Formats: sequence, structure tokens, C-alpha cells
Amino acid sequence: METSAPALAPSPVVREVGMNVLVFGAAGMVGQAVLRECLLDAGVAVVTAVGRTPLLQSSIRKQIEHGDMFDLSSIASRLRGHDACFFCLGMSSVGMTEPNYRRLTHDLTLAVAGSLALGNPAMSFSYVSGAGTDSSEAGESMWARIKGKTENDLLQAGFSRVFLFRPGVIQPLHGVRTKSHLYRLVYAVLGPLISLAKRLLPRHIVTSEELGRAMLATARHLQASAVLEVEDIVMWDKSHS
Repeated sequence: METSAPALAPSPVVREVGMNVLVFGAAGMVGQAVLRECLLDAGVAVVTAVGRTPLLQSSIRKQIEHGDMFDLSSIASRLRGHDACFFCLGMSSVGMTEPNYRRLTHDLTLAVAGSLALGNPAMSFSYVSGAGTDSSEAGESMWARIKGKTENDLLQAGFSRVFLFRPGVIQPLHGVRTKSHLYRLVYAVLGPLISLAKRLLPRHIVTSEELGRAMLATARHLQASAVLEVEDIVMWDKSHS
């Protein structure tokens, strides 16, 4: 699949009065990033955050607290009528067995996607995997194979458009924080070096702001499914910031 973005054009599925969006995993670093941009954007009419625990932000008017993400049947009616879903649930594969990582990465994502596609056939679905994801599903890296299968299966899940984001290192800005204690320590120690590396290695690092804005921009404007590498993410942010 081409990773370069096609020419900009208005998306036919976005309402003129504004987008209605779902954010899964809004408590995580990527979820915080895209949630922030949605709340700041006047063109987003409704933001519905779905998660296992409630968020503290008073600016979020709609929150759905739901414990079992493998089964959304009890909240299916509340998930209808949305234009875009930003799926930001995810975890590190460090210390996990392949079956467990597959269940919590591939199986969970496809369970949510299958439920949403039934009630929102015109919805776009944005998924964050990572740089180095293995679309062949045959490489040696466990996480890359599973992410690759997840991407491939999402493209067949029945959505009008699927956007597969592959950021490298993410530099958190504006108070965005990772939930991982390990990564929090890494960012605390290496924060200044990441800022320097962002200037020196722009093809490998994106800021949380760039990622969040690019996710919103593609859902609004990009009419065909696409894989977005770091350069594409930065381009979409710059062209719509």
C-alpha cells in the first residue's frame, strides 16, 4: 500500500456541522494526544471517550465507562452515529508471551472494530501500530508480526477508510504522559536528548501534537485507506496546522 498521502479533498462522510468522534484509550499517551486535538478543534462536534475508567477532564462531555472491550454489545447503541474512531489502546510487548500479546493487541482491536463496523459503516478507523510493523506477518519480531496482522485484518473489517499510523519515538508535549512507569522514567532521563534528536532525526521522531493533529486531519480529509509512516504524519500535521 502506498504510504504517501493522496491529494487533499473533503471527505464525503464528514458532516458539515462537525465530526462526531470516538476515542478508545484516551488515558494513554497517544489517546491523550488525539483527545487534546479533538477538544481544541472547533470542527469536532462531539467527542466520546470510551475506556475502562473515567477520565478527569471536565471538558469531555461524553464518556462511556466499559470494563469488557471484547464485548461492546451492551453499549452498541451509544457507539452509533460517529464519523471517526481513534483506536489508541495498546501496550508494550516487553515481558509478554506471544499468545497474550496477540490476544490483547490483535484480538481486542478486531473485536472492537467488528462491533463498530456493524453500527457505523461509513466510519473511518484510525489505528496506531508502530515503525517497523511487519505487514508480511512472517518476520522474526513477535510484536511486528502481530501488529502487521492487526493492520491487515483491519483493512478487511468493513470500514469506509482505515488509517494505519506507524510513529517511531513519540515526544510527549503539553502535559501528555505515558502510563508506563518504565517509559515515564525513560522520558524523564532522556527528555532533552529526545528534543535534540527530533531536530536531528526528524524521520524517526514525532511529537504527540503532530501525531494527534495528523490523526484528526486524515480522518477529516483523506478519502482512501493509507499507511502513514513518520514522514507522512509530519506532513499531514504541517499541512493542516
